[in-house]
Amino acid sequence: MEHVEHAPGLAPASEPEAHAKGQQHPLGIYFKIWGLLFVLSTASYLVDYFHVQGMLRWTLIIVFMLLKAGLIVAVFMHMMWERLALMYAIIVPPLLLVTLVAIGALEADYTFLTRGAFFSPQEKAPPPVAAKH
Repeated sequence: MEHVEHAPGLAPASEPEAHAKGQQHPLGIYFKIWGLLFVLSTASYLVDYFHVQGMLRWTLIIVFMLLKAGLIVAVFMHMMWERLALMYAIIVPPLLLVTLVAIGALEADYTFLTRGAFFSPQEKAPPPVAAKH
């Protein structure tokens, strides 16, 4: 037998009534998100189909990837309905990590270029030409 404590003065809710009071999300939201994910995936594939090259290609692929990941986390993992503190606990650490990696990449590039300037082998000066008399 299951023991459940109730607050004084409150009658215990029946099982169907408790289910009815639970959080319900309309299915239309999920269908709209599925459609939007399909459109974003199609756009991502069109980048390859039209042979987009260079930085534009990688920018588009990353933007579509982040949009799809954000939609999945927000709706299908129910983050859109969570408290702000929980959202910050999940969103801020990856953003901080990406920021620190970007700063490290900039510093690594600077260090690499500085080492090249100071430690590269020096060209030998040509031997002096003897003056002809």
